[in-house]
Amino acid sequence: MFRRKHASHSNSSDAEQQEAKINELKSALGPLSAHGEKYCSDTCFRRYLEARNWNVTKSRKMLEESLKWRATYKPEDIRWPDVSVEAETGKMYKANFRDREGRTVIIMRPTKENSTSHDGQIRFLVYVLENAILDQREGQEKMVWLIDFTGWTMAHATPIKTARECTSILQNHYPERLAIAFLLNPPKVFEAFYRAVKYFLDPRSIEKLNFVYLKDEESMKVLYKCIDPVVLPVEFGGKNSVVYNHEDYSKLMLQEDIETSSFWEDDAKTVNHAINGTLVPDVASQLSRIAAKAS
Repeated sequence: MFRRKHASHSNSSDAEQQEAKINELKSALGPLSAHGEKYCSDTCFRRYLEARNWNVTKSRKMLEESLKWRATYKPEDIRWPDVSVEAETGKMYKANFRDREGRTVIIMRPTKENSTSHDGQIRFLVYVLENAILDQREGQEKMVWLIDFTGWTMAHATPIKTARECTSILQNHYPERLAIAFLLNPPKVFEAFYRAVKYFLDPRSIEKLNFVYLKDEESMKVLYKCIDPVVLPVEFGGKNSVVYNHEDYSKLMLQEDIETSSFWEDDAKTVNHAINGTLVPDVASQLSRIAAKAS
């Protein structure tokens, strides 16, 4: 009984201290732009504080750098037609299922790489992240990554420059967004590439990586503990026969672009609207352009 009461008091005290840190960080940041205010929710402050072990000074510096990056790169303005060419092979996409805790799942397949454009690959990654974040359920801040390395060779290796910028963006501008990552079937040759990339990863990220193998039942249990095999695609060791379809995914992304525009309150002239669940001409024309590129 005494220990329970003590734990409750301790938890209450921790919550109060964290709330105080959040308020301190808010005050330290000062006035923000309209987009900055929307971005800097209490959960956002909490993520940046967690990423810097609740050091307000370090968290403020990190968040200020993110706000500068967002003001320059404008990730919220990237739309599907800007990046759809990068997605044609299904090398990275948001899954149509969630993990057992209801978290968004991002699937990556490095062997499906179809581009040599450094800027294009970075822009596509940012788009996928922004889209996945807006798709998260209430109360969810983190997502799951499933990276399929089946058939991977050094010929599929991401250039170090691109890998380094990707990890920098993920760690510095999307802190505490990753819950867990599964690296499926990485071959022996992957170890050399991993050692190079690992140099850019912080310890918190490395702890979240799990190597799993289709032929290793024990390692697959770790994956199944997170993602129900009933919803997991067959190609990743599950029972779901779903496969990536670029045309269908494009339709979904164009619809979700509407929600993105609405969330960030773009200028009225650039905001598209869906009427009675159908695509308005603007969105339909974007779909036509994508289809024309693919043909």
